Amino acid sequence: MAQWNQLQQLETRYLEQLYHLYSDSFPMELRQFLAPWIESQDWAYAANKESHATLVFHNLLGEIDQQYSRFLQENNVLYQHNLRRIKQHLQSKYLEKPMEIARIVARCLWEEQRLLQTATTAAQDGTASHPSGTVVTEKQQILEHNLQDIRKRVQDMEQKMKMLENLQDDFDFNYKTLKSQGGNLNQDSQNFCDKLARLKNLTDDELADWKRRQQIACIGGPPNICLDRLETWITSLAESQLQIRQQIKKLEELQQKVSYKGDPIIQHRPALEEKIVDLFRNLMKRWGASLLASISITCPDGLDIYYRIEFFNILGTNTKVMNMEESNNGSLSAEFKHLTLREQRCGNGGRTNSDASLIVTEELHLITFETEVYHQGLKIDLETHSLPVVVISNICQMPNAWASILWYNMLTNHPKNVNFFTKPPVGTWDQVAEVLSWQFSSTTKRGLTIEQLTTLAEKLLGPCVNYSGCQITWAKFCKENMAGKGFSFWVWLDNIIDLVKKYILALWNEGYILGFISKERERAILSPKPPGTFLLRFSESSKEGGITFTWVEKDISGKRRSVEPYTKQQLNSMSFAEIIMGYKIMDATNILVSPLVYLFPEIPKEDAFGKYCRPEAAPEAELGDPCSSKSIRKFNVLSWKLWDELTVEDLEVPPQ
Repeated sequence: MAQWNQLQQLETRYLEQLYHLYSDSFPMELRQFLAPWIESQDWAYAANKESHATLVFHNLLGEIDQQYSRFLQENNVLYQHNLRRIKQHLQSKYLEKPMEIARIVARCLWEEQRLLQTATTAAQDGTASHPSGTVVTEKQQILEHNLQDIRKRVQDMEQKMKMLENLQDDFDFNYKTLKSQGGNLNQDSQNFCDKLARLKNLTDDELADWKRRQQIACIGGPPNICLDRLETWITSLAESQLQIRQQIKKLEELQQKVSYKGDPIIQHRPALEEKIVDLFRNLMKRWGASLLASISITCPDGLDIYYRIEFFNILGTNTKVMNMEESNNGSLSAEFKHLTLREQRCGNGGRTNSDASLIVTEELHLITFETEVYHQGLKIDLETHSLPVVVISNICQMPNAWASILWYNMLTNHPKNVNFFTKPPVGTWDQVAEVLSWQFSSTTKRGLTIEQLTTLAEKLLGPCVNYSGCQITWAKFCKENMAGKGFSFWVWLDNIIDLVKKYILALWNEGYILGFISKERERAILSPKPPGTFLLRFSESSKEGGITFTWVEKDISGKRRSVEPYTKQQLNSMSFAEIIMGYKIMDATNILVSPLVYLFPEIPKEDAFGKYCRPEAAPEAELGDPCSSKSIRKFNVLSWKLWDELTVEDLEVPPQ
């Protein structure tokens, strides 16, 4: 027989004791409605295992919903109302504390068993005595375990201090107790400071990881900075340290009321205060400099921030008081406007302290922020700095300057290595490939595929079976011209990225542009395709960034033809989608026809590009005026035959 059914059969005096077990914390109605299910759960295990307690609590809410549905079918309005009220109460009180309801239920079930055992024993002995003992109250049921949390330790120490204060008022009667509690408090303070010191080591590791994530996000990587979580951790730790310092100061007041020979408060309080102050200073210097405007500390004297760049003078106001009025999230902030950089010059007119072997875009500089924090009589000097920056004087220097930022953040996490490019380290293709893909994914919806990256690797390193682990020098990446070209790899790639962002972003996001593809791969994928199939790829010969298309010819030869690349200048006049839709050439019969039918692999041209064209953007050219459309590039038929005889397949069709 179920335990709850057995309880219902007890005498009235036992039932009265049963009623005292239940309250709003765990209503008897809920015990009645879900008796079999409640008795089938392991509440004792859930009371000590938070994950299991959470699972059981959510199952309990599910059982309540099922019981509510049964009452709904029975049209029992009263039970529906009561059950809904019970569920709302449980959710509001125990959703964040499932172990607490587990302890309450486990205690109730244990008391029920004890009550049944008492009644059974009394019945067997033929006695009518009341069960011995009294029912333990709900407060006595809740036991504290694993007091690891810093806030709980702080609260525990505060309670002990209040106990010490009460004991001092009646010192004649509690002298021994006072000495004992004073020693315990001192030991607890020592243990707490030691735990804070160990916690600092953990936060230092997290700080290093966070700074590395900043570097990755700076060059287009995943924006996984998690600043809010770090702010919460450090703010909580700083508040706990300051609260402990206030409590240690309060010990001085207790010392003035009454003291005794060998009092641990007199002996250890100054050292404890010095230790907690040192911990707070170290925390602020290590973390506060990075999260200065995020830590919630009242600073009535304000904060001054100084702005400095090495080798440059700052013209304008470079010192401001931080306040909360200029912030959107309640943090301290200051905004600098109208600042101008002026380069420092030495006597001979050269740059100061700079390596003459470095070009301007390889010179790294730091923006340094300094401040003074005043809090509770403490003055703390803080300093932090930006990631290295490059100062340029002309927009044409931007590609190489950004390449310097990429190379630095990709290969080092040294915070102040401004001489990085005096001897730049070598990178591996795996590192470079990831960063190159980020340059696309951070500004578009698509990164680079493995096949596209392999094509780029071949342009940088030449043919190779496996590029993983291959080394790439800084000069190879950014300074040396590619084989047979008058420009470097990075200048070419950066212009393509700019082309994508400004002119063909929608087509790139759709995946219509294969982009980086080798001639061998192009031949392999187009050869089996029907005439009129074409693909879009980036030009390898255009320094300024160009895009072209290659198609399968409609004659019996099935050869591939390419068009001269379209550059930014041409795409300013007409979108690339409109160019493709209106592109035509003259066939052997002097009739204008479109050689483009299916976008690789087999997407009809109209389906792919029609939605990106204006209705009037692709007019049909009149036969009498073959030059009437801007998008038409014509080709002389005699030249076709001549090139066919020479068996040249990869021919760029020039404009007339």
